[in-house]
Amino acid sequence: MHQLSYLIAHFGYMGIIIALIGGIIGLPIPDEVLLTYVGYNVFQGNMSFIPSLFCAAIGACGGISLSFLLGVKLGVPFLNKYGPKLHITEARVNRTKKLFVKMGPFLLFIGFFIPGIRHITAYLAGINSYSYKKFALFAYSGALIWCFSFITLGRVLGENWTEVGAYFSRYSIFLIILFILLTIIFYTYRRKRRVGLRTP
Repeated sequence: MHQLSYLIAHFGYMGIIIALIGGIIGLPIPDEVLLTYVGYNVFQGNMSFIPSLFCAAIGACGGISLSFLLGVKLGVPFLNKYGPKLHITEARVNRTKKLFVKMGPFLLFIGFFIPGIRHITAYLAGINSYSYKKFALFAYSGALIWCFSFITLGRVLGENWTEVGAYFSRYSIFLIILFILLTIIFYTYRRKRRVGLRTP
């Protein structure tokens, strides 16, 4: 918490960009807490909403793009060697690989809201030579909605913004369960639609 307040106090909007780039590529920065704290600063009048959202989006998109580029240029050896140093465990990589094969675009979009997933999806997209246009469409859209959601939450909660970190870590498992349910619903619908199109 002290580090976040120092970062915002001394670097302002640029601090948001720097912190989110680092957090997205895997450095131990509490991204959701940072965004909520930015929202709290908006609530206090220390920052403006639109510039804060703009800088947060730049940071998130910059971080996810850097991860994608590292995946393209350095591939699997980089992830295996440096993943643990970036808190990207082998178990997380394997789990995300399976999900990515089935639903890459959806995972890029919604993965920002799932701890441990957003840090890996862009690497995998790059490793798998994913189309940059397709990657950018889903990843940048997800980044913008993610930033907007948590900055707005911090702004709405005001003095109670600190509760977000505790609740998010406590209930993140429910987000994962919800994500899995949505995935099942999405693919069930998609399969039925394909069968319907094939039926004369």
